[in-house]
Amino acid sequence: MSVKITRHQSLDVYKRSFQAAMQIFEVSKQFPKEETYSLTDQIRRSSRSVCANLAEAWRKRRYEAAFVNKLNDSEGESAETQTWLEFAVKCGYLNAQDGRALFKVYDEIIAMLVTMINHPTAWVLPSGRKTRKLT
Repeated sequence: MSVKITRHQSLDVYKRSFQAAMQIFEVSKQFPKEETYSLTDQIRRSSRSVCANLAEAWRKRRYEAAFVNKLNDSEGESAETQTWLEFAVKCGYLNAQDGRALFKVYDEIIAMLVTMINHPTAWVLPSGRKTRKLT
């Protein structure tokens, strides 16, 4: 029996990305002060943006193209977060084990997003599938 999802907060991908963003927030508290307005800010913004774009996508699911567009944005923010994680590890601000674990979480988030992107009709509201002829 499947559960009907009525809110973006109920999506597994949203839950995973929110949890990951909170983990990043916690580990980034230890980054050096000189990184406050660069790496710390960037990694926090991109990780939070994954969730924000998912919320926007959910509200735009009446229109398949808009829905997929916001999911693509979320996917891009996930990949950006992975890049910042790599920098954090290489700069010595994040230990390699924690960096690998978070990177893997974002690999899983990206995989979930790609599945949604490749199969949007499972998520788009029925009224959004109609096309209107322009005259």
